[in-house]
Amino acid sequence: MALTSEKIKELEEKARLIRETIIQMLVAAGSGHTAGSLGMADIVTAFYFHILKHDPKNPAWEKRDRLVLSHGHVCPALYAAMAQAGYFPLEECMTLRKFGSRLQGHPEHVRLPGIETTSGPLGEGLAQAAGMAYAFRMDGVSGRVTSRQVYCLMSDGEQDEGSTWEAALFAAKNRLAGLTAILDRNGIQIDGTTEEVMPLEPLAEKYRAFNWHVIEADGNDIGAFVAAVDEAKTIHNQPTLIIAHTIPGKGVPEIENEYCWHGRVPTQEEGERFLEAIRHD
Repeated sequence: MALTSEKIKELEEKARLIRETIIQMLVAAGSGHTAGSLGMADIVTAFYFHILKHDPKNPAWEKRDRLVLSHGHVCPALYAAMAQAGYFPLEECMTLRKFGSRLQGHPEHVRLPGIETTSGPLGEGLAQAAGMAYAFRMDGVSGRVTSRQVYCLMSDGEQDEGSTWEAALFAAKNRLAGLTAILDRNGIQIDGTTEEVMPLEPLAEKYRAFNWHVIEADGNDIGAFVAAVDEAKTIHNQPTLIIAHTIPGKGVPEIENEYCWHGRVPTQEEGERFLEAIRHD
């Protein structure tokens, strides 16, 4: 489906609603991760309302694409998008992190239909996604020109994990063209900026040296991000990494790019102020 200017406006409004829900969820929970969740809102919007082949009424549909969330702490963005898409009632979002809730602080595959993997410990998602893509290869249903795609959302901070690079080697060695990884390049982690804690650059060159096709895009520009995914679909002999540059805290100017909001949530008063900022962004 072509991404028209009207469709982009529709998606941007959906991302705004998702950001509102994220703030409401975090205030209600009293714990969670604000900056990264807000920064990922445009990407999850693009996936659930334009890119993915999926069916909210039949989450286990065999022919669906797979979306693996490796940095599970930004699950408020994922949950809000899934609720908006119809996987579960929107009001259930307010049960985030509550005892007995299906919406835990990190996604649990066995609790919530539509969640492909349980995530929490960073650095595991790319290996899980590569395994899915390899299995689809074995079954003859994976690749750029066949039916099922595997997408992996991962953080820049988890590039500090050795398991991420083992998975990158495996995917490149096996030319997993059905695998597209999206790296949320927001430049922060819990203790500071990524370049202060453990410098990652030159990041694109590292993945290219591992025999990945690399695309850089603005992860908060839905049109640009969709164009990057469309380019990835034209690559037939290697996996693709999209380095999606995002602004942590996007939509709330007073917290944008502030690493201290990685694992901090708004108070009730801050939440009301943040919602106003999002509504007038």
